[in-house]
Amino acid sequence: MPALTLENIEKRFGKVVAVRDVNIHLPDGRFVCFLGPSGCGKTTLLRLVAGLENPTRGRILLDGADITHTPAHRRNFGMVFQSLALFPHLSVAENITYSLKVRKVDRRERLRRAGELLELVQLPGLMDRHVGQLSGGQRQRVAIARALAIEPRLFLLDEPLSALDAKLREDMQLELRMLQQRLQITTILVTHDQREAMTMSDLVVVMGPDNRVHQMGTPLEIYRRPADTFVADFIGTSNLLEGVCSEAGEVTVAATRLAVTEVPGGISPGDAVTVSVRPESIHVLPGREPGPNRFCGRVSFIRDVGSSVEIFLDCGDFQIISMSTPKGRPQVAQGDEATAELPADACVVLKR
Repeated sequence: MPALTLENIEKRFGKVVAVRDVNIHLPDGRFVCFLGPSGCGKTTLLRLVAGLENPTRGRILLDGADITHTPAHRRNFGMVFQSLALFPHLSVAENITYSLKVRKVDRRERLRRAGELLELVQLPGLMDRHVGQLSGGQRQRVAIARALAIEPRLFLLDEPLSALDAKLREDMQLELRMLQQRLQITTILVTHDQREAMTMSDLVVVMGPDNRVHQMGTPLEIYRRPADTFVADFIGTSNLLEGVCSEAGEVTVAATRLAVTEVPGGISPGDAVTVSVRPESIHVLPGREPGPNRFCGRVSFIRDVGSSVEIFLDCGDFQIISMSTPKGRPQVAQGDEATAELPADACVVLKR
């Protein structure tokens, strides 16, 4: 399978910069998510890869070959749009094999391929059914089968699950991921859903509101070691504490010494920093027990969602959120005094 490289990619629409200075290399056979808030340029970046837009600057390479100006129909990429764009007047088989018919593939071979793909997406026996007779999940599978009919070099998906209800969406996420693993086809999914990106992908490309790539890495790397405050705040829930770096390689937050395991390069003593700490890493102790890496406060709210318990601790000028399992729930109630303990290895220092 081919590897994809984007070099110095920029896309402008008049004076508006939609994608800015993107440099990424996507290895072959991986499931990659372009993740970011609305308007960050992730769909435009996917359209540049697909050949539906031309970059203002930069190059797109596929296995080392420059495809920057190769027309979309010659790239042999499969794409599933958010709207699915199925033909309502055609049958399931006719939708799936439409691209093969355009390529003058023999009818018998087209039907064989349609049957094969319907088995693959778990819709056997629906070849003659019309699209209007299908459920949302079935239409989704047909769109996927149609994109795979041409045996694409890359599989591109532009928020294809956004219109599905929550349960069906989770089921389709699992099926799509398992399908990609079976086929070992390089796949790029555009999404604004962090959970979707974190549970489906091998690599996540996080884009910010400045239309740049802020970080690329595995879901675990991005979650545990965010590159900056935007990534820390956008991915999941994080406690972001403002402080100052000290001579000893510690951080002072609200007059409390915070030991950390690492201070990144480029940060000097006296620099203003932000410390990111994930809620599940924070331990809550009953009562006031001040000390290094501890903040005392009062429990302002407790949210029990069944699988986890969130405790909100009011520490004066800032709030700390802790998360635990029901079994490990701290023995505190709303209104109680409590102490939040932040392990040094859970404190990620970011330049502010």
